[in-house]
Amino acid sequence: MAIYALANQKGGVGKTTTAVSLAACLADAGAQTIVIDADPQANATVALGLPKDEQPSLYDVLAGMPAVEALRDTAIPGLRVLPAHADLAAANVELPRTENSDHLLRDALAPLKDEAQFIFLDCPPSIGPLTLNALGSADRVLVPVQAEYFALEGLGSLLETLALVQKQLNPSLAIEGLIITMFDPRTRLSHDVEAEVRKHFPSLVFDTVIPRNVRVSEAPSYGMPITHYDARSAGAEAYFTLAEELAARA
Repeated sequence: MAIYALANQKGGVGKTTTAVSLAACLADAGAQTIVIDADPQANATVALGLPKDEQPSLYDVLAGMPAVEALRDTAIPGLRVLPAHADLAAANVELPRTENSDHLLRDALAPLKDEAQFIFLDCPPSIGPLTLNALGSADRVLVPVQAEYFALEGLGSLLETLALVQKQLNPSLAIEGLIITMFDPRTRLSHDVEAEVRKHFPSLVFDTVIPRNVRVSEAPSYGMPITHYDARSAGAEAYFTLAEELAARA
């Protein structure tokens, strides 16, 4: 069992889509799976068919509620979600003022390790207290990298942050891999970005590349992962393959 944090300080790179899609694929394959939504925007919560104002939420868990009590079933057998709520934004202010806050989320989520084979932690698109707590709770990190120029610029600083977390908060944290997302095979830029990422991080990049696909963008508005919204789409097929690759590494 492992907790995978989906992290990147840049928004719109596919963190939530990847977390939800991988969880759905693995649940469909028979694995007990949990998505923990650590982003106050609650996108993962909504993408799995729950309302944004679902309570209790991760905020209540940080306040002392047992994490198991906050889990909610989804329409996908074997897949549960610990929802986010707008109240979670207050945690970014409150956590630094709380004693031993660096490991608050880690301690709160520890009981969930007996509940699932795969746990995916969807981090906010910033390196703040919530993200640092999430990284301190995780066993491994998955980094979605958008196939665009500015994604490369932010990758270096993110890896520096992960190294700092490993040194100061979570020595056992490992980078599971980088996932190329929103790849457009028609553009030279996408190919160049992929080549650069693979050149600099040859052992970290997943073989599977997630294509830019309109069906992937549509799926959250229907409260479904792409693998259930349109299982035959290019995006769904890519996530099925990525889930197989991830499971083989586990």
